[in-house]
Amino acid sequence: MIELFVKPKRAERKPSEMFLIGLLYSSISLLLVSFVFSKDGVLGHYGGILVVTFTVLCTLPFMYYIIKLEEGKDVEISEEGELIKEHTKALKALMWLFLGLVVGFSFWYLVLPNATPQNFNAQIEVFCSINSPNNYQNCLDQNGVESITGSVTKPGLFWNIFANNVNVLIFTLVFSLALGAGAIFILAWNASVIGTAVGMFAKAGLASLPLGLLRYMIHGIPEIAAYFVSALAGGIVSVAVIRGDLEGERKWSILQDALVLIVIALVILFLSALVEVYITPQIMGFVN
Repeated sequence: MIELFVKPKRAERKPSEMFLIGLLYSSISLLLVSFVFSKDGVLGHYGGILVVTFTVLCTLPFMYYIIKLEEGKDVEISEEGELIKEHTKALKALMWLFLGLVVGFSFWYLVLPNATPQNFNAQIEVFCSINSPNNYQNCLDQNGVESITGSVTKPGLFWNIFANNVNVLIFTLVFSLALGAGAIFILAWNASVIGTAVGMFAKAGLASLPLGLLRYMIHGIPEIAAYFVSALAGGIVSVAVIRGDLEGERKWSILQDALVLIVIALVILFLSALVEVYITPQIMGFVN
């Protein structure tokens, strides 16, 4: 029933409305985990994963139908430039949805401080492993989280960041090819991690939230856009297989469109890595 809140065609006409949907879905997920599952002796230890799981359950119908809509355009439209223009409408809707999820997660991170270590335990671990690899345990202790995995990654420069992002893009592509709309899990996970990072950066309170969003959205928006483009590419092929469109005369057109989308995603990802390494630190240094 929750999928009745939004329709893909309306979302493409008014993409900014998806921001409110993202806020709604992230709030539903956080409140469910905070007031229902956190009291469970076992499930309470996996709050960070449950938050993402419920977010995926909320967003999955929309993701499926918008991918189905885009695949239909591949069958109807033959000109590649027009196709890319049409896909951009879906991308805008998905980006607004993602931004709503990020703001929702970061808002509840600040509003429910006592529940934060439990609701975002996995996300805090990821944040600490990336941003404080040499003081990993201290970072966890400061945020009230007990280590589950104990894994620590080393910081890298441009090529390390780009390679890591390409790995995520490949996983997104594979998930979308194999599971269609299932790629939303990776994207919801990224939204929760970024929302947690924003919340940690804005610990002073809600007034610091815009600065926290600026810190991670400068490079985060193009990076996530690349993942969504990749998800659309894989999802379009997946739906085309299910509907039998790859057996028709539009087969090569559909595959070409997917390939073009993948190339676009890689270019965007390369640019976002440049922004993350060379531009974001300069902007934040100026703001601070």
